[in-house]
Amino acid sequence: SALVMVREKEKKVAQEHGVHLTFLPFIIKACVVALQKYPIFNSSLDGETQEIVLKHYYHIGIAVDTDDGLMVPVVKNADQKSMFELAIEIQELSKACRERKIALDDLKGSSFSITNYGSIGAQYGTPIINYPNAAILGVGKIVSKPVVKDGAVVPGLVLPLTFTFDHRVADGAQAAAFLNTVLK
Repeated sequence: SALVMVREKEKKVAQEHGVHLTFLPFIIKACVVALQKYPIFNSSLDGETQEIVLKHYYHIGIAVDTDDGLMVPVVKNADQKSMFELAIEIQELSKACRERKIALDDLKGSSFSITNYGSIGAQYGTPIINYPNAAILGVGKIVSKPVVKDGAVVPGLVLPLTFTFDHRVADGAQAAAFLNTVLK
């Protein structure tokens, strides 16, 4: 509910600057914070040496649904961009994918990925890790549900998240800690 309120407020400012502000920039920023705290999920597993390779950059792959299937363009250096910069880049990359004008370089180099199946109406899904990433966050559709606030059951907006990770790289306790950081 708090995220929806913040977005609604910022959305008006964004529109004044010609920017379409979705929830994805907020989610990317939350993931970057979590990746900085739990860098094991911003890594890949080297198949030959079986060594974990930590990435020291935050190149976030974002799944885009197109008429020709799913494409995953990459928002490079997401940690260095503002919300509006992220929103603009997401728009541009998504449009390029849908128009089949995306540069090959824009589809390479992700260190972590996000898939938003909520944008097509699904609440839950099981995201498949985008190789060579070690993890992916799945984002469902925001729905109204009963929540407990100050000891009372009240209506609230809930954003379902799913986290898939490579168990050769990390364990469930680390994944839970990562997801809890995203939720904060």
